[in-house]
Amino acid sequence: MKPARLSPSDVFRVGAAGLRSRPTRVVLSALGIAIGIATMIAVIGISSSSREQLLRQLDQLGTNLLTVSAGQTLFGQQSKLPEDAAGMVGRMEHVQTAGATGAVKTSVRRTSHIPEAVTGGIAVQAATVPLLKTLEGSVVEGAWLNAATGRQPAVVLGAKAAERLGITRTGVRVWIGNRWFTVLGILGPMPLAPEIERSALVGFTAAEKYLGFDGHPTTIYERSDDAAVGAVREALPRTVNPENPNEVEVSRPSDALAAKAAAAGAFTNLLLGLGAVALLVGGVGVANTMVISVLERRKEIGLRRSLGATRGQVRIQFLAESLLLSALGGVAGAFLGAVATVGYAVSRDWPPVVPPWAIGGAVAATLLIGTIAGIYPAMRAARLSPTVALTV
Repeated sequence: MKPARLSPSDVFRVGAAGLRSRPTRVVLSALGIAIGIATMIAVIGISSSSREQLLRQLDQLGTNLLTVSAGQTLFGQQSKLPEDAAGMVGRMEHVQTAGATGAVKTSVRRTSHIPEAVTGGIAVQAATVPLLKTLEGSVVEGAWLNAATGRQPAVVLGAKAAERLGITRTGVRVWIGNRWFTVLGILGPMPLAPEIERSALVGFTAAEKYLGFDGHPTTIYERSDDAAVGAVREALPRTVNPENPNEVEVSRPSDALAAKAAAAGAFTNLLLGLGAVALLVGGVGVANTMVISVLERRKEIGLRRSLGATRGQVRIQFLAESLLLSALGGVAGAFLGAVATVGYAVSRDWPPVVPPWAIGGAVAATLLIGTIAGIYPAMRAARLSPTVALTV
């Protein structure tokens, strides 16, 4: 006589029946798998969402902004950019606009009674009129410097500078050097130029007249055509300082954001390792549950063997139970991981991203854990003798 064959639907029903008989144990065992899968998906999803936010920010800000700053001389001394360096950069081919700032050796304070050494991390800088357009910045309160206000004791505060000074509106006065300056405007955030956010900006002419500024720019910002960024970058040192181009440093601020995006997943492997450990613990729990299930159901196994079930069919039954138990935890974990990713991304105003390969990897990991956890219990159940199983 040939033994009856189990169809896939029969295998599913037999495996599900074993799980339904012990719902509490099944839920607790599946919870370990769910925690591991949820951790892995949340780690990958949050990292991907952060990276996507940085890349979108990079696309919005552009990668065609270059900065020129003074380097060091051959003798290790700090060099200076020529006074007309910003104008020379602005006249270069493919350059759209150029602005400059110059460091002023003084501090900004709310009143003259505050010690000069208490700077609050705020720098005072001279700024040219085209600077705001070059940085594509915005004024959230008041106005930016122009040809007229750039000659007067007026100041525009960066976002963090205004916050540290406790200033939220224009028209108030701050103490710079040895005189009062009127706050003309407050700037918005500038991710590509964080040093501007921490600065109090006055016009070049006003800085020379009232603050003893020497007129030499410290940093020049320029925007060029996207296709010509490389060529402009190579030509900038020779344009700014033809006599000593080696004393000029050129950098691209967007490289910092690109590096940050690349490093957004730096800790992903470590956190994935923690998720894998949780998944392994869950797999051990599934294996333990299945072993106990075999010990408790020996009479059922013996009865099935006596009625004609083969060893292979018994193995398939318990392996199916293990796979279904792991799949239950995997589905719950994938859902929880996706919800955690979306919740965290929305709270940080990021675009929520759950890579499809993460879901696919979670399914594969679940099936693998279920198979490994179920092999030994299934083989142990298949080896039980019908006579011994029924007499226990």
